[in-house]
Amino acid sequence: MNAPHKLTSDTKNLSEQAHENIRRDILSGELFPGDKLQIEAISERYGIGIAPVREALNRLSSEGLVERKSQRGFFVTEISITALEELVKTRIWLETLALREAIQNATEEWEEQLVLAYHRLARTNRRMPPEAGRDLSEEWELCHKEFHMLLLDRCGSGWLLGFCSTMMDQAVRYRSLSMNVHPSLLRREGAAAEHEALLNAVIDRDADRACHLLAEHYTVTLEGLRALIVNDPR
Repeated sequence: MNAPHKLTSDTKNLSEQAHENIRRDILSGELFPGDKLQIEAISERYGIGIAPVREALNRLSSEGLVERKSQRGFFVTEISITALEELVKTRIWLETLALREAIQNATEEWEEQLVLAYHRLARTNRRMPPEAGRDLSEEWELCHKEFHMLLLDRCGSGWLLGFCSTMMDQAVRYRSLSMNVHPSLLRREGAAAEHEALLNAVIDRDADRACHLLAEHYTVTLEGLRALIVNDPR
């Protein structure tokens, strides 16, 4: 009597696994922009059945990480400098709005969480190899997103936080491809200093300075990626 329910549950769990695996490999640059995602090959790659893989690809398509082309199948969404410029511009618009609201709603508890998140990020950064390319760790990415999302956490809008989270995931693709192809210790150290300055501005409750630093942080990253993307890292 419970068999149909169990089958549905198992398929859902496998779909979640497929989604997580494919998403991770797209964000890390293991699956390259423009790569065709043949369902049978993806199924074999992760040891997950065709139905859950198809469901995962459809979900990733709705998230903008995969593109479904009529009569041709699924592909990893392409990247371009134009798309990155649009992404950075939109992130600055929305995240500075969220950050300003979060600072207005600041509490000591939030401040303590931010300090801990920053220290976890800084510690992870120090442990990374000097020329980390594909060794750019998932741990660092998790800590990095945790810090940036915590900056916005008290903005008071779940919708705004959701949009910002999605854009952060899109930005990871560009950063990962950059570090895989052209590791930069200098940029990592520069970003670490920018994170510290941003934290200090938030703790000082200086919304204008914090928003300026956040916008500058993303703009510097954009300029660092510009030549690489224009020249196609493949």
